[in-house]
Formats: sequence, structure tokens, C-alpha cells
Amino acid sequence: MQKRLIRHAGALAGLVLLALVLLPALLAPWLPLADPVQTAPAQRMLPAFTLSHLAEHPLGTDHLGRDLLSRLIWGTGSSLVVGASATLLAALVGGAIGILAAWSGRLGDALLMRGIDVLMAFPYLLLALAIVAALGPGLGNAMIAIAVANVPFFARALRGAVLEIRHQDYIAAARLSGHRGLRLVLAEVLPNLAPTLLVLMTTTLGWMVLETAGLSFLGLGAQPPHADLGSMLGEGREFLTTYPLVAVLPGILILLLVVSINLLGDALRDRLDPRLIGTDASPRPLRARHDRTYPATAEPSADEQQRDHSAQPDSALLSVRGLRVSLASASGEVDAVRGLDFDLAPAERVALVGESGCGKTLTAFALLRLVPPPAHIQGSIRFDGQELMALDAPALRSLRGRRIAYVPQEPLTALDPLFRIGRQLDETLRAHAPGRHLELDPRRRAEDLIARVNLHQVPGLLRRFPHELSGGQRQRVAIAMALAHAPDLLIADEATTALDARVQQEIIELLQQLCTSDRLGLLFVSHDLALVARLCQRVLVLYAGELVEDAPVARLLARPAHPYTAGLLACSPELGRPDKPLTAIPGQAPAPGARPAGCLFAPRCTRAQKVCFETEPRRTRLDDKHGVRCLFPLGESL
Repeated sequence: MQKRLIRHAGALAGLVLLALVLLPALLAPWLPLADPVQTAPAQRMLPAFTLSHLAEHPLGTDHLGRDLLSRLIWGTGSSLVVGASATLLAALVGGAIGILAAWSGRLGDALLMRGIDVLMAFPYLLLALAIVAALGPGLGNAMIAIAVANVPFFARALRGAVLEIRHQDYIAAARLSGHRGLRLVLAEVLPNLAPTLLVLMTTTLGWMVLETAGLSFLGLGAQPPHADLGSMLGEGREFLTTYPLVAVLPGILILLLVVSINLLGDALRDRLDPRLIGTDASPRPLRARHDRTYPATAEPSADEQQRDHSAQPDSALLSVRGLRVSLASASGEVDAVRGLDFDLAPAERVALVGESGCGKTLTAFALLRLVPPPAHIQGSIRFDGQELMALDAPALRSLRGRRIAYVPQEPLTALDPLFRIGRQLDETLRAHAPGRHLELDPRRRAEDLIARVNLHQVPGLLRRFPHELSGGQRQRVAIAMALAHAPDLLIADEATTALDARVQQEIIELLQQLCTSDRLGLLFVSHDLALVARLCQRVLVLYAGELVEDAPVARLLARPAHPYTAGLLACSPELGRPDKPLTAIPGQAPAPGARPAGCLFAPRCTRAQKVCFETEPRRTRLDDKHGVRCLFPLGESL
């Protein structure tokens, strides 16, 4: 966390500015400063950096002869203390109201929020002025006024966050485990609210300091002889034309203080937002880096040396060579996918299988050049003879959804929750064929799409929102959207996971029909080998981001060559064999960045020899259709 903040340009600038302003204020009691309230009319309005008074008054004096440097340092401390105290008070009171409103049911929520609405009906500055007028001037009263004026902001923000949290699955699991009431709030809600609250406080602190200065500028904050930056600015405005130093210096400090706090708050927000962790949070457009180079992995086999990795077969619809995807980590870039080679012909159905975390979904995103940044994609991806790695963003957009379609693993997050299904299908149709789409009835086109995935019998489907559909229905809508432009290649990421057996069979038959009649190429990402056997013609087995075996599905199921493939088959249930023992593969796959020497599967392999822990296996071909990366393939003696 600290390293990420330091590397953030805004955070670094904010930290430097804040340190320049804050450190002197914190050290003020121990610094050899003049008394900030001691007047000396004989030394009034001394200019800054005068040699005769440089030791006593380096920044000069004000209209009453008080030392400007001392008053600026002590005034900065006062402004910060009042601003931080007001922020903390507003966060505590507003947060408590927001949490109570969201957790107390409809009646309690309505009563508390209507009270907050009453406060929000007044402009916050006018509300603060009214409170100070009622309580009397002074920094303490100004702090209370600013805190009260900002309570509605914290209450509404945290109420919204709690309303979202209370419907999460982990809250339901906590209820099932026995948590209730206050215990549930303390154990589950508050820890999840902490990042949100911290970000709100940090980004609000700058405004609190500015509001404190505003009240003091009007004479409602710090009272003579004590001062903060706002009161100093108010006193100095009378001398702005004759002696501007007394007004300019407090104004510059207020500016630096607010800017530094806001920069630090923005950086903290970027780093605490789980959606932005690991990304470059700068305002420029984010894109994964890519270059067309074959990465240096293990020494290629004799068979691979005879093959030119830059030349893909002309008959292939999709041809991948040397695909490597590197992700950022604390120790630098680590390979999540490494040295991936495969081809996919028109109308061919190829499965990509492996354990969770082996790189299947990341590979699918890399083929679409949609890997989230910062990531480094290397290798060659040719689609219908065109190098995708060489295309710019507009050219890629013209292919995605039109010739290359994708079915996501989580349709609920892929479908926009604010738009009806018919609207989303219509937008999909308009995206790549606006002219042709206008010639056709959009409702008729949408009905044809949902009929292809057997949703035409669901009443009012096009008028429904995604949350009104079941998981299987949402998945079929996602498939319908992917088929909207009759693509040449469909990448389906666990496309049938949420479907029941009957609907799953219908989708499988639909995909088989499309591959046959429309010559649709299919890359099917799955961990269900039984499903793969019914749908696909060829299987690619991934382990820890590497392709360890590829073969026709019948041959792979009957005679797997890699021990990992055999382990996957051993722990997969088979229809008609209820007595089959399901033996799990011991251990876990290595995490990216923690790859062992030698074979990646050796620590979990029952056939591993000493050489397996020392030598990385080369990819060899048992025949023209069966390749394996193993020193001791199954069927060979040890």
C-alpha cells in the first residue's frame, strides 16, 4: 500500500506539499519562534528578508508588529486541528446516522433521512453561518458548525454503501452463522465500510480546512489575539494594496494545504478502490502493453525448431504463437500465461480446460486484447490472416462483437443493470451494423435472437431488467448478444455453468449447429471435461499458464499423455459410474511469480523423478495431432 502510494504521482506531490506545510506546524512548540501574539507597534510592517531583522523576523511583521513566520506556522496548526476535528466529528455522527438508517428498516430509514433532507435544504455555508451566529464566534464553535453542515454528506454516502453491503452473500452467510444486530454490524459491515469512510474523510478534509478559513475570514472563527490562516487573510485584506505580504502568505498556505490534501485524498481513493488496485490510476487512457515478440521460455524441442513460429497456417481461423501475458506485482512483472501456441480452424470446436486460476479466462481476454492494465502481452495472434497485435483501438473495436464474439463467465455483471434486455440487444445490433439495422424492425431482430437461445417463451423478456431473470436466462441473453452479428469466432468462457441440464443440452446443440452451418469457430473455456467431451473436437490443457497437452478429445479422454490431464480425468465424475472413486490431485498449482525450477507439475506428480525438479520439459509431439509437455509421458516407462 505504502509503495503504491509513493509510486502514484499525485500522492507523491501531495505528500511533499503537505510535509512542507505540516512539519513546521507540528514542530512549532520546539522551534525558536517569536511569540505569535506579541505586538510591537514600532516594528510594524517590516519587509521580508531584511538583513537588519532577518534573525528575528525573517518574513517580516504585520500591521501590529507581530512576527509573520510565527503566526503563519501557529495559524496553520490551528486550521489543521479545527479542520481535522470537524472532519472526524462529521464522519462519526454522519456515519452513525447513515448506518442506522440503512439497517433499521423502512420506517427508521425514512425518519432519519427526512431529517437529513431538512439539513440539506439549507446551503451548507449558510447553515454553518447560522450555527456560529447562534453559538457565538470562536474556533470551537466554527468546528461544530462545519461538522454539522457536513453530516448529511457522510450520512448519505455511508447509507448508500451499507444498503449495497447488506444484500451481499457474505452478510447472508454471517446471519446463517449466528451473527445478529450490533454484532453483525461490527463484525461484517464496519470492516467493509472502513476504506470508504477513510477515503471520504481524506477527500473532505481539504474542504473542511477551506470552510474553517472562510468562517475565520468573516470574523466568526479565531478571535484576537489568536489567529488561524483565515483570520490572518481577513486582517490582511485591508493592506492588500499597501502591504500585500500579510494577505498573500496566508492565502498561499491555504492553497498549498488544500491542494496537497486533495491530491493525497485522490491518490488514497485510487489505491483503496478494489476495482483500481493493480492498475495505473492516472487520468490517461489505460491500455495493456503489447508487442509482437516470441518470449524466451524453455529451449524449444527439435520438432519446434523446425517450425517457424512467425508463420501460421493459412487454413487457420485463429493462430496463436508464443502468447505470453505478464501482470504487475510488488516484485515486478510475473508471467500468468507463458509460451502458448495453438491453432483453431473454421467450424472447429476447441476446448481450453484446467483448474481454476490456470489462466483460461486470462488467455481468452488476451486473445481479444482486453487484459486489464497494467499488463504486458507478447506474441502473435492472427485472426483470419490478420495480426491482431498490430491493430489500433478502432480496428480492434470493429472486430470485437462483429467477427469475434465473447460470452462472459458472469452474465449478471456483464449486462447493464440499468437497461432493459430489449434495449441492450438493440444497442448490440446498432454497434456494428447501424445502416442494416435501421432497415429492419429492431424488435423483430431482438425476438429472433432470443428465439435462437430458446427464450421466446419467457413472457415480456425484452421489457425485463437483468435482475428480473434467472441465472440461466441471463446466460442465454449473453449468448444471444454474442450471436447478434453472426461472428466467425466465438470465445465462450464457462458459457453453460449457470444452466440446468436441459437448457445446457439445448445450448450445446445450438453451438454445434452454428459451428456446422455457419462455420463458426468456437473456443470453449471450461473445467467440465464431461461437457467438453459432448461439445468439442479438440482439447487444450492448461496448467499454471502453460499448455501441457493438446489432442483430439476422444484420444485425450482415452489415452492422456500428461499426468495432470490424467489427474483431471480421475477426479471428474462419469455418467453411469456412480461407484467411480474421485481422486483429487494433491497440492496446488504454483502462483505466478513463484514458479519452481524444472517442471511446474513436478511437486504434485506421482511420476516425478529427480530430473523433473531440475529440467523444464520441452513440448514434444507424440504424433501430428497429439502434443505434450512432459519428460515422462504416460505410456512410457520411467
